[in-house]
Amino acid sequence: MFQKTSFDIPAGITFLNCANMSPQLKAATDKGINALHKKQHPWVYQAADWFNEPEQLRAAAAKIFQTAADNVALVPSVSYGMAAAARNMQITAGKNIVLLDREFPSNYYVWQQLAQAQQLHIKTVTRAVGGNWTNAVLAAIDEQTGLVALPQCHWTDGSLLHLDAISKKTRALGIPLVLDLSQSLGAYPINIDEIAPDFAVCAGYKWMLGPYGLGYLYVNPAWQEKGIPLEYSWLTRKGSEDFTQLVNYTEHYKPGAHRFDMGEYSQLNLAPIALAAVEQLNEWGVQPIHNYLSALTGSIPALAKQLPFVQCEDIEYAGHMRGITIPDVGYLQAIRKALPENNIHVSFRGNAIRIAPHVYNDQQDINRLFECLGNIQLP
Repeated sequence: MFQKTSFDIPAGITFLNCANMSPQLKAATDKGINALHKKQHPWVYQAADWFNEPEQLRAAAAKIFQTAADNVALVPSVSYGMAAAARNMQITAGKNIVLLDREFPSNYYVWQQLAQAQQLHIKTVTRAVGGNWTNAVLAAIDEQTGLVALPQCHWTDGSLLHLDAISKKTRALGIPLVLDLSQSLGAYPINIDEIAPDFAVCAGYKWMLGPYGLGYLYVNPAWQEKGIPLEYSWLTRKGSEDFTQLVNYTEHYKPGAHRFDMGEYSQLNLAPIALAAVEQLNEWGVQPIHNYLSALTGSIPALAKQLPFVQCEDIEYAGHMRGITIPDVGYLQAIRKALPENNIHVSFRGNAIRIAPHVYNDQQDINRLFECLGNIQLP
């Protein structure tokens, strides 16, 4: 599964930060360069170019979700997808919205705004050290819950949530469920049809290996005929492929999730890059990717135990990323300085280090990180 040659990562660089932004595949870069060159000569575009690659991308992304292509919309960002979901939520005043403690801002601000607009309350779920997110969320959901908005794993450290168990409870109580899959889709298997959330959005530039500015929104079939989109693009309307008939206005959308597509969803420059990335993920397979990454992150606890200033919780992680904690501020500051100096790239989240490898990494990269940590000396 080691696929470093598919990426342009120079010797001496240890990049363990896919959760922030993935390196781009060489093949995807080539597709992007070709797309930019094509834009130099716009007279070569045909009407079909506005639809062919975006529809291929929609279908390829749907395979990662394990759903039908018609259930996926193309969006520019998580915040866009969340805003589209929020626009369709009408919740009884006084009820609460269940969120995780220290949730990523794109899955917080939108619900904070909805709470203010509809007189709702934010109910923050916390997890004790060594605790379980799934059990904590299940305990927080009750008859006063109006909406649940969650990730598949926590963005700071990869600690896992079992969405199948949570979705069973939300469905039983008739509570909308909205998911941010930015830190899992493409690296952790999911069957979105079995979980059946109302909406699920994913940024494309992390584990989906795509460009910045193009992501994916799953829309439950229940919302595909009645949902209100954020935009009213001509591209999403029925018959838009026939440019000669565009002024014959119609109230009808294309089937499925198309009504939730962003304006200019054709993305003539970005779609070829994203398509190359998602097709490669499908060729490798999400389950094999996850198995490979789990083996890498699985070595972290034993390595962490060798360092007295490092703490590593014994809880369930998603497998493709893992957090370790540095309680001592002095050591943390020294580490923040030493790792970049040694061309080792991770994310720091509070007093924790988030380790997020991908198939361009091997065990030597994990070992190199901990060798550098082991060499830290305080003044």
